[in-house]
Amino acid sequence: MTAHHTFTGTVAGMTCGHCVASVTEEVQEIPGVERVEVDLETGGLSLLSTSPLDEAAVRAAVEEAGYQLT
Repeated sequence: MTAHHTFTGTVAGMTCGHCVASVTEEVQEIPGVERVEVDLETGGLSLLSTSPLDEAAVRAAVEEAGYQLT
């Protein structure tokens, strides 16, 4: 059975569903990420991965989408 790792954070600057889709798309490209949940109202970001997640990789993916991980 594969161990799962979680990561939670907050994304600043999202204002619409397109923002959520952009963040989700970029974060899903991180190797090992299986599930991404982004909450527009709270900015909450929750990830489930098959490998440990490096905060720098998550931050880079969020920034690539045009937002900030806070």
